[in-house]
Amino acid sequence: MLNDKTLLITGGTGSFGKMLVKTILARYQPRKLIIYSRDELKQYEMQQVFNAPCMRYFIGDVRDAERLKMAMRDVDYVVHAAALKQVPAAEYNPMECIKTNIHGAENVIQAALQNQVKKVIALSTDKAASPINLYGATKLASDKLFVAANNIAGQDPTRFAVVRYGNVVGSRGSVVPFFQKLISEGADSLPITHEEMTRFWITLQQGVDFVLHNFARMNGGEIFVPKLPSVRITDLAHSMAPNLPHRIVGIRPGEKLHEVMCPADDSYHTFEFHDFFIIAPTITFNQSGSHFDHTALGEQGILVAPGFEYNSRNNTVFLDHEALQRMNTDALA
Repeated sequence: MLNDKTLLITGGTGSFGKMLVKTILARYQPRKLIIYSRDELKQYEMQQVFNAPCMRYFIGDVRDAERLKMAMRDVDYVVHAAALKQVPAAEYNPMECIKTNIHGAENVIQAALQNQVKKVIALSTDKAASPINLYGATKLASDKLFVAANNIAGQDPTRFAVVRYGNVVGSRGSVVPFFQKLISEGADSLPITHEEMTRFWITLQQGVDFVLHNFARMNGGEIFVPKLPSVRITDLAHSMAPNLPHRIVGIRPGEKLHEVMCPADDSYHTFEFHDFFIIAPTITFNQSGSHFDHTALGEQGILVAPGFEYNSRNNTVFLDHEALQRMNTDALA
């Protein structure tokens, strides 16, 4: 699919971007693989690891519409991973989060349309479903922008889709490396926000594979949600440090007790497939043939029951002690 094609990754120096680049270079022979991000030091460090002839590094911010338009010249596919993601930071710096996550999304859309990019996938988050914090609200707005962009495109070739998933094991700023740091420093306890808290759990490689597969299966306008296991935060802490007690510190600003990926209010246009869900648009597109009970690969889904909600508490699959240890070990390797 990506052989002799050009792909651009916004926010490409992050954990996801690095794994995506590693995977693409191992599986495909792209014409160009463009990293678009604003941090020159992270780009320099990434160049020391990923320096294949197809690699290109562009300094730029998604807030800069003109720079984005220039960077997307002759690009076939875009993965939009750039975002301000830290929940407490967004609560204290709301306008900065809005400028990057909402205005930046609009800039990506306009640049893709002007350059007639074939397909764009935007990364979302479980926090965008029934959001209670600003980060989630901005990502919900971003999701809506990317879905509606298919209507703006009309008969032009560019198509947009969204991928929404849960917490990534071992990603920068996540709980696993945080706990590991405390353990290595000899902490006498591990801080737990709430003893009943649950989260969806996915590895970086699983997230990358899901995104790449959705380039092939997307029609345009879908929100793709993978079926994932859940984890209890107390189980996670116990698997990493069985002998350390837990210290309840309280839920942080804007934090949920349980995460949602398919809200109940979306059940009337959510389709279940073998290992993923599709949340179909609520709006009608100009282009014909937008049927979301099947994918471009011919996979067939069924409409979920009215009121169905996919959340980390009612999930039927929870990771046990051994599975958590395996995933944590792989993530920290």
